[in-house]
Amino acid sequence: MNSFNINRRHFLKNASAQAALSRLGSHELDLLFQDKKLRVGLIGTGWYGKSDLFRLMQVAPIEVISLCDVDKNLLSQAADMVSKRQKSGMKPRTYSDYRKMLAEKDLDIVLIGTPDHWHALQAIDAIKGGAHVYLQKPISVDVMEGEAIMAAARKYNRVVQVGTQRKSTPHLIDAKKKIVDAGLLGKVSHVEMCCYFHMRANGNPPVEPVPDFLDYDMWTGPAPLRPYDGLPHIRWWRTFNEYGNGIMGDMCVHMFDTVRWMLKLGWPKEISSTGGIYVQKDGKSNIPDTQSAIFKYDELNCVWQHRSWGTPANPDYPWSFTLFGDKGTLIGSTMQYDFTPFGDGEKIHQDVLFEKEKYPEDVTEERIELNAAPATRLHMLDFLNAINKNSRPIADIEEGHISTASCILANMSMQLGRPLVYNPSKRLVTGDKEATKLLTRPYRKPWIHPDPEKV
Repeated sequence: MNSFNINRRHFLKNASAQAALSRLGSHELDLLFQDKKLRVGLIGTGWYGKSDLFRLMQVAPIEVISLCDVDKNLLSQAADMVSKRQKSGMKPRTYSDYRKMLAEKDLDIVLIGTPDHWHALQAIDAIKGGAHVYLQKPISVDVMEGEAIMAAARKYNRVVQVGTQRKSTPHLIDAKKKIVDAGLLGKVSHVEMCCYFHMRANGNPPVEPVPDFLDYDMWTGPAPLRPYDGLPHIRWWRTFNEYGNGIMGDMCVHMFDTVRWMLKLGWPKEISSTGGIYVQKDGKSNIPDTQSAIFKYDELNCVWQHRSWGTPANPDYPWSFTLFGDKGTLIGSTMQYDFTPFGDGEKIHQDVLFEKEKYPEDVTEERIELNAAPATRLHMLDFLNAINKNSRPIADIEEGHISTASCILANMSMQLGRPLVYNPSKRLVTGDKEATKLLTRPYRKPWIHPDPEKV
């Protein structure tokens, strides 16, 4: 297995280390501090791809040797930024086709920060090329893509860490330990999750020529080829079902994954959803602006609600989860958590951890999510530890698949107008041939959809 060197003294000074110590144990952390730089490549050099890469660079002396993007401007900018941050000053090789980058077969780790419709093919090819993978959520746009990624990870014995970093968020780790695991909630028989951010990009930009610095055909890849109406980066592509699964696939996956982790839940027994475009009808966006979903478990419903209009139900928790127990209630978000006991007892509150003093470069980094940076750093450390130990990381591909597929199935339920029961061992929707066909989206030629039986 690969081994590497991390500045132990610096690492142990910060608060994220305390969370890592409680999770890993000091004897396991010793495995981190050995003597080889890992060779890293990044596919997708936009906002979050660079953010993930920079967090990894902050906690491990890696060497970034390859970058790939279909946007020449983004790629050039990223190469310059990486060379300035690397101690070696080396400028990474750059590629416009990820397959050429992976063909070099010289990468220990591949980070994938591309839009959702590319995740499956790139992750599987990276795994087959011998790399461990840090894969942004959601892992796929259809259920069979997720099954194929998981099959590849197991077949080739590669570690895949999914970017559901709430599991590595220090204050939420604290909430799980001190509130949930300590039994302060009692029996949890209802969960609510929500997102009320006005994040649904909309509008009617005109069709225009594709700029010469963007390979739009390659950007589109296996997805349907929409007429080009401006750069798709950041929010624009997320407003179309052609490339993802809307706010359900983008935001519910985080909160549902967090709830499953806290309550030790697996696959839902049944999934149902309703919703549509109820308010924001004036633009091109085709993702729902309003949606509710229920993920059923034994004597427990996990209920999701999003609206990209109006006001949040609780202004302090516009994107959050709430666990209702017979002894108390826990509400949590990326920014804080609050525990309220039923009857007598002490309320508990904790805020997000910021590490701006320990990592001053965070403050000047464009578009950084300061509240998420400590969580991503800890997530990267967990990823590296799993590579060293040949073990499963905290956000293993199987967990990412369950959370992602559940959200996809909610969208399918909304589309079909009926509840769905997914059977992961048989890879079908029980008693529903029409729904089973929807588990695999058609790919644009010449791209071929991955088959979990043939990866």
